[in-house]
Amino acid sequence: MTDTPLTPDVTVVVIAYNDARRLPRAVHSVLRQTLNNLEVVIADDCSTDDTPEVAAGLAADDPRVRVIRLPENSGGCSAPRNAGIDAARAPYLMFLDSDDELPRHACKSLLLTAETTGADFVTGEVTRVQEETGATALWYPELFDSDVRVVDGIGEAPEYFTDHLSTNKLYRAAFIARHRLRFPAGMHYEDQLFTAKAFTLADRFAVVPWPVYTWYLAHDPGQLSISSSRHKMANVRDRVHAAELIDTFLTESGNIALRPAKDAKFLRHDLRLYLGDLPFRDDAWIREFTGVVGPYLENGITEEARTGLPREQRVCQYLLTAGRAEDARTAARALGRPLLAPRAVVRDGDRTYWGDHLPDDPAALAELDITEWRMADQPFTSRPIRHELTRVTTDGPRLRLGLRTYDPARLLADPDGITAALWLAAAGEPLRVPFGYVPAGPDRYEAELEVDLRKVPLAAKGFKGRRHPVIALERLGLRRTDTLLAPTDLPARRTRLAGHAITVAPEERGAGRLELTWSRSGLLAGAEAVAPRLGPVRAKTARLGRRLSGPRLKALTYQELKRLPRDRDLVIFEALEGRGYADSPRYIYEELVRRGLPLNAVWAYAGDPAGFPPGVPLVRRGSWEYVRTLARARYWVDSHGFPTAYGKPRGTRYLQTWHGQAFKHMGFDIPDLRFGTPDRQQQHRDAVARWDLLIAPSEEFERTFVRANGYTGELLRCGLPRNDVLVRWREVEARDRAQAARVRLQIPDGHKVLLYAPTFRDGARGSGDSIRVDLQRLATGIGRDWTVVVRPHYYERFEVPREVAPVVRDGRGFPDINDLLLASDALLTDYSSLMFDYANLGRPILLFADDYEHYRNSTRGTYYDLPEIAPGPVLTETGEVVEAITDLDRVQKEHADRYAAFQQRFTTYETGGASWAVVERFFEGML
Repeated sequence: MTDTPLTPDVTVVVIAYNDARRLPRAVHSVLRQTLNNLEVVIADDCSTDDTPEVAAGLAADDPRVRVIRLPENSGGCSAPRNAGIDAARAPYLMFLDSDDELPRHACKSLLLTAETTGADFVTGEVTRVQEETGATALWYPELFDSDVRVVDGIGEAPEYFTDHLSTNKLYRAAFIARHRLRFPAGMHYEDQLFTAKAFTLADRFAVVPWPVYTWYLAHDPGQLSISSSRHKMANVRDRVHAAELIDTFLTESGNIALRPAKDAKFLRHDLRLYLGDLPFRDDAWIREFTGVVGPYLENGITEEARTGLPREQRVCQYLLTAGRAEDARTAARALGRPLLAPRAVVRDGDRTYWGDHLPDDPAALAELDITEWRMADQPFTSRPIRHELTRVTTDGPRLRLGLRTYDPARLLADPDGITAALWLAAAGEPLRVPFGYVPAGPDRYEAELEVDLRKVPLAAKGFKGRRHPVIALERLGLRRTDTLLAPTDLPARRTRLAGHAITVAPEERGAGRLELTWSRSGLLAGAEAVAPRLGPVRAKTARLGRRLSGPRLKALTYQELKRLPRDRDLVIFEALEGRGYADSPRYIYEELVRRGLPLNAVWAYAGDPAGFPPGVPLVRRGSWEYVRTLARARYWVDSHGFPTAYGKPRGTRYLQTWHGQAFKHMGFDIPDLRFGTPDRQQQHRDAVARWDLLIAPSEEFERTFVRANGYTGELLRCGLPRNDVLVRWREVEARDRAQAARVRLQIPDGHKVLLYAPTFRDGARGSGDSIRVDLQRLATGIGRDWTVVVRPHYYERFEVPREVAPVVRDGRGFPDINDLLLASDALLTDYSSLMFDYANLGRPILLFADDYEHYRNSTRGTYYDLPEIAPGPVLTETGEVVEAITDLDRVQKEHADRYAAFQQRFTTYETGGASWAVVERFFEGML
C-alpha cells in the first residue's frame, strides 16, 4: 500500500445507492488503473442497505478512497455527483456509476490526451455489456471511429450532442468550476443537460476512439437502470423536460443555431427508443405517452430536424400523434428493419403511401408518402415483405401455425420459381418445413404449417436457449430469410418432448418475433441441476467432456490416423476457411473434373453447405470426418490454411493457392507476429512448412508475401487459377456467368454495374466500418444509369439501407466473387487485394481511401503507397466518386498509363492457363 500523494492527478466520483453488491467491482476498477496517482470519492446517496459499511471497508483498505454520505436520499444521480464535484481535489474529474466499471487504461489514456491537446474535456467510447448473455456493443461507434480528434467547439461537429453521457469523459476541474457546471436536481436524465452545456461551453474537446467506460445492462427487472425503465411515464416526462431545459439554455446562451442538431439527437435517440417499444405498449399507455411528447413534437422541434429524419420514423411519429395506436405499433416494428414491409400501401398515380387509406390533410399525406422507397423496384433479396402469425396451437410436440404474409411490394405476385419454407434451428442445422401460399386478398397470402419439434436437430446433451424461426424464400439461386412476427399479446404455449420443455411465445423486445425457449427437463434437467453442486467434480467432468469431444482429442486422434497409409486417390479441397465453393481451389477442382482424373475429391465446408454444387462430396470443417479426411488424403488444396493443429502426414502433398496479392503486411512483417512469443512464431513457421507448392501471381508476390512468410519451397509461377476466367472474360462461359449474375441481381436493362468491394479493418471486424462511401449520395448521383453492388469482406456485416435499395444490391449471396467481377463494369474498392485480380479485366478501378493515413499507419501497415501504385483515382469523398463515375471515359484516359504499369507489375504471370498448369504440376503422378 502506498501513501496518497498530496494532490491526485484524477478524481473519480463513484455514486452509489443501495448497491453494496456491485460497488466493490466499480471501485476496484478504478484502483487497478494504470494511472496510480488518483483518488476515488464514493458519494453515497444515503443508502439503507450495507453500502455504507462496504464503502467504509474500501476506504480502510486503500487511502486513495474517500467516502462522503448525503444526509438524505436525493432520488437521483445529480446530488451525489454534485457532492463529488465539491469534494474532488484533482485537476481532472471523472464520474462512475456503482454498477459499471472503468477499463484498466481509461484514466491514463484520457489524461494524456487532455494534457496533449489542451482540451476542456476528453470523451471516449463506451462498451455496453448485456449481463444476461455477456454480449457487448459499442455506444454510437460512428462517433469514435477514427484517430484522436480535436474539435474546436461543438459547432464544428454538432453530431456529438448524441454523446450525452457524462461518464465517458474526463473533465478539467477548472472548466467545470469556471462555468459552474452542476447536474440539475429533482430529475432523471441529468446527464443530458450537463453534457449539452459542457459541449456548448467548451472551446475545445477531444475524442478518443478506444473504450473508456464499461456500461452494464442488468437483466434483473429489480435492478433496471433509469435508462432501461422506459415503461414508466415519469421516465418519459424527465426526458422531455431535459430536452426543454437544453432548449432554454441554448437560447439564453446565444447558441440557438445549435437547436437543429440537438433536436435531431432528441428525435433519433430519445424519442426513437420509445417508438421502438410501441409494439409492446397498450392503447392507454400510448395515449398518455402521446399526451406527454405530442406538444413538444408539435412546438419544440425545428423543421430542419423533423424533415431530416428517416421516412420510416416520420411515418411512425405521424401515426402516433394522429391517435392511430394500432397503426403506430405496426409501423414501429419496421423501424431500423428495411426488409419489413407495411401491411398495406395505397398507390395514387405515381405516389405510394403507407397504410390502407389516405387522410384528407395534405400535411399528413406528406408524412405518409413512401414513394422514395421504390419498393417494387427493389431486387429479390431486398424487397420488403412482412410475415405475421395469425394462430399458434400445440398438439404435443407438433406446432401448428397460421401464417399471413403481407406483400405490398409484390414480391410473390409472380411466384414461379419461388420456394418457401420455415426454418427452425436449435443446436445444429435448421429444420426446414416447406409450404405453399394461397391468396388471401390484395397483396396478401396465407399458409398453414405444422412443425414437428421432435425433428429439430439437437446435440446429445440437448439444448437450452432461445431461437426464432424465419421464413426462407428462394429464387434463381438467391435466398432470403425474414423475420416471423408474432402478435405481442399471443398467449404463451408450452409443450414437452423427450428431455425438454419448450415455451412458444412472442419475443418481449425488438420487433416481437416468434420465440421458442428451450429448457432441459427430465434426466437432462437433473444433470444440469446437480452439476453446480458437484464443485471440483463438475469441473473435472466438464474438462473430460471437452477432451472427449473437443479439438485436443481430435488432434491426438489425428496423430494416430496419419500413421496409416495414404488413400492415394483422396483430395481434400478447402476455400475461404470452408466458407464456400470459390477461389482458386474451385477452378483446380473443375479442371480435375474436366480431365476425368481418377481422384476422389472432397470439399470442406463451414456453415451452410447450400452454395456448393449438387453432387459435390462434402465434409463439415472441424468434424471427426474432417479429421479423418485430412489424415488420409494424399492431396491437400487450400486457399487460406488448414488448421495448424494438423501437421501434414508423410506422403501427403499440400498445395497452397493463397487468396491474392499482398497490399497490407503479411506474415512476419506484421508487428504482432514479428514481436510475438517464440511459440506463436514457431507455430506460424510450422504452418508454412507444410506447404509443398505455392502459387505465385507475380514477382511482387514473391518479394512481399513469400519473403514475409519465410517460405522456401517450390513456387509455381503461373498466376492464380481463380483469375483464369477473368483473363478469358470474352469467352462464352465468362459472358454467360456475367449475364446470369445480372439476372440474379435484377440489374435493370441498360444499367451498368459498379462493384463496391472494400476490405475489413483490423480491430473492427463485424463493425460495418469498412462501408465508408455514403451510399445514399452515391445512389442519388449515379442511380439513373448505374446499379451499385456492395460486396463487403466476409468478416464484415452489412445491410442495404431501405432508401437506397432500388439502386444498391447486396452481393454477399455469391460464394464466388468472380461472378460479380464479371458482371461489373467498374470496381470501387479501397485496400483490397481484389484490385489486383480486377486488373485482369482491364476495366476501370476507383480507390476510395478516406481513412488511408490511419490504415497505412495502423498495426499492420502496407507494402505500397496507394497513390503511388494506384491504377485509378484515389478518392476521399463520395462526391468525388460520383464525379468520376459520371465521367468514366475521361478518368480511364487520364489513368491509362498508370493502369498499364499496374498490370505490368502485378499480373505478369496471369495468362489464363493457371488451372491447367497447376494440375499438370501438382497432380503429375495421376496424369
